[in-house]
Amino acid sequence: MFANQLIVITGGSSGVGKALAQKLSAKGANLALIARDPKKLSLARDELLRLASTGRRVEVFSCDVSDPGAVSKSFAQIAEQMGPPDVLINSAGILKEGYFEKLPLEVFRSIMDINFFGTLHCIQSALPYFKQKAEGRIVNICSSGGLMSAFGYSAYCSSKFAVTGLTNTLREELKPENIKIHLACPAEFGSPMVDELNTYRTLENRTVVQTIPVLTAERVAEEIIKGIEADRYLIIPGRVSRVLERVYRWFPSVGRAVVDYRIRKVYRGPGKS
Repeated sequence: MFANQLIVITGGSSGVGKALAQKLSAKGANLALIARDPKKLSLARDELLRLASTGRRVEVFSCDVSDPGAVSKSFAQIAEQMGPPDVLINSAGILKEGYFEKLPLEVFRSIMDINFFGTLHCIQSALPYFKQKAEGRIVNICSSGGLMSAFGYSAYCSSKFAVTGLTNTLREELKPENIKIHLACPAEFGSPMVDELNTYRTLENRTVVQTIPVLTAERVAEEIIKGIEADRYLIIPGRVSRVLERVYRWFPSVGRAVVDYRIRKVYRGPGKS
């Protein structure tokens, strides 16, 4: 399915973006990786080329996805150097946790700029190439935080719920044009971003979010790829995550009651931490 396809992956230098790149390269894909840090991108490219089969291409493009002009330029470079993309995987994202009253407005804006507008900018830049070919595939790596709320994630969940709404709408608009859409919503998984989060996260957040077992980035990537191959729209890695999503969707009052109970047992609040 992925052999000889050109796959653009944002956030491709680390975390689940890099894990997806490794697994897709093993399936014969050519890769264009987008991320902000040129050094990390270079290291990721070298690693992927060592693992890639003969003839596979891996190119990297340093770009801040929150900048629409930079994104448009990067996609033009990709098309010029490698050809038009077949698949776009939006994996770039940032995370900040904390009590709502203590999160500066700048945090809400920066998270929305990367998580939502970064996804939007890349789709806008990829879409003309997909329409020219009358086919394409967009995979938005969202989060369980785009389906269910979580204590301390007022900024993060807002951005991810926005991604969910955008993806749901694009599925309807682009299906008649043979452009397939996938919404992948993993719970927390091992990554440098989560390692940093663990140095400061609130007890309430840890208690609620880590109800779900923390998966490896490799496991998340593997399940996302299986979901794409099965042509599933909504992809939720992890059995526990899938069960909890159904509980929240079918019995929302039960889900809220369980979360409220767990928070009451550990609550500190913004004035007590």
